[in-house]
Amino acid sequence: MKLREIVIEEAILPKLAATERDAAISEIVDALVDGGAVTPELRDEFVKLIVKREKRGSTGFGHGVAVPHVKHPAITKMVVAIGISAGGVEFNALDKQPVYSIFLLLSPEDKPEDHLDAMEAIFGNLSHETFRRFLRQAETKDHVLTLLAEADAKATLR
Repeated sequence: MKLREIVIEEAILPKLAATERDAAISEIVDALVDGGAVTPELRDEFVKLIVKREKRGSTGFGHGVAVPHVKHPAITKMVVAIGISAGGVEFNALDKQPVYSIFLLLSPEDKPEDHLDAMEAIFGNLSHETFRRFLRQAETKDHVLTLLAEADAKATLR
């Protein structure tokens, strides 16, 4: 699965304003609503579900990244939003460090294999220090899109 196939262009936030987890989740879900990937009526429900998931166990996996995710019956197509924070977000990450790059994934409840494929595509790239560093330095949506396209091209070669 390619990142450009699942990342919603309108939901790329290269200058995330929030500095704490719940506010960052809200800001990113709002971008998905603004991009038409989530209906406004479900906005609060998604924020609540993602925060509840985070309280069970942080998706801040270390190295300055977090991948909050939830499956939901109202989601028919896999969608990803990306938030980048220059100052870092307190996400209760496993390494106790701030998070600078957040990939928020919403998956169809009835397609667990697609959810796993998306997680593999996301983590496959976030596991590379160079990708994380360039993503953290991205200042525009176009810069992020270029990084995603390059990552997809490299994944095709593997």
